Order: sequence, then C-alpha cells, then structure tokens
Amino acid sequence: MHTVPPAIEPAASLIYPIGSILQRIDLTGVFPKTQPLEIELGSGDGSFLVQYAAAHPERNFLGIERLLGRLRKIDKKGRQAGLGNLRVIRIESAYFLQYLLPVGAASVLHVYFPDPWPKRKHRRHRLINEQFITLANQALGPGGTVYLRTDDRDYFDQMVRVFSATDSFRRIDTPAELAGLRTDFESEFNQRGIPTLRAAYCCCAALQGPDNQ
Repeated sequence: MHTVPPAIEPAASLIYPIGSILQRIDLTGVFPKTQPLEIELGSGDGSFLVQYAAAHPERNFLGIERLLGRLRKIDKKGRQAGLGNLRVIRIESAYFLQYLLPVGAASVLHVYFPDPWPKRKHRRHRLINEQFITLANQALGPGGTVYLRTDDRDYFDQMVRVFSATDSFRRIDTPAELAGLRTDFESEFNQRGIPTLRAAYCCCAALQGPDNQ
C-alpha cells in the first residue's frame, strides 16, 4: 500500500533568497526534507506548479522565475495551500541551470510556454536551443526527464529538432496525469482553439558538469 508522506510545514515565505550568484546552492538549506526535486523553468503565475506540488507531497518543487510580481503570486498561493515542498527563486533560467543548480540534482525539468521570441532576429534568446541540451544533461541524473509545452509551432519544431540531434535524450510519452494538468495560459489558449504542442524526453546519460571535471 502506498503511504503518503506526512505534510511538511510551509515556510514564512516560499521565495528562497540566493546568498551568492557565483556558488551552487546547497539544496539541504532550501527544503526542510530531502526528496526528489522537480524544477519548473519560467513558472508564470504558478498555476501548474502549485497544483502539481499539492498533488505530490513526496517530491520537492522549485520554480524559477525572473519577475518578482509572479513570484509573489506563487508564494501567496503556495502558502495558502500549506505547501512545505515548494520554493521559488528569482533568477534567469539558463543561468540558474548553468551556475547555481548542483550537478545532477533534478529528476525533472518542466518548461511550459516559454517566450517564443517569434521574430527571427530574436530567436537566439529562446531557452530551448542547442546549449539547453548541455544544461539539461548537467541538471539531470540518468533517467531524468524534460517535459515541454508550447503553443508556437515554429518554437515546437525547434525544440524537437534540438533534442532529436542528440543521443543523450530519447523521446517518451507525457504521462496522462501531467498532460491533464493545464496552466492558466494553456486553458485560455485551448478555449480559443489553440492546441497545446507537447513533447517529453528522457535523459539517457548525464554529462559531467564543471564541478565534476
């Protein structure tokens, strides 16, 4: 029989203050309990993250978001829900993966509806690019997973192309539970007839990050 872990008391604030942007974070100081870690890169208003964290108290969840107003919304929602397994950090996603997250610390990366940067001259700013493969490999242990969603066909094609070009990831199905949990933006898009484009990839083998070289 599956036993649900006891609830973890929420902190006074779920916004975790970074002590240094030059050193990797000690995750034992972020969460009160050591559990598998899932990270959402670009958490928006937290509509997905708060629901998923509430449904899975046996995991820790970390939201990465640049905008303080959005972090405050997630903080309020998470504390109202009594979530002790949720924290958020104000930082740019790629920088966090490259310099602050301990190597191999994450079991899952969620990237939902990232900025598509539709103009051709701006596409270099997209989060999911060739460099992201290295960052994801560094962040995940073997068997870790990346879940992707977007409403932008051109960006989706780029996502698939980038992951298909490497042997370190293989495409898998998105679990029904996860696919059924939509973000606020996603629900709005779907109501307007805009479909969700999603893909998922399993990490076959982690690359060595700078701390392991």
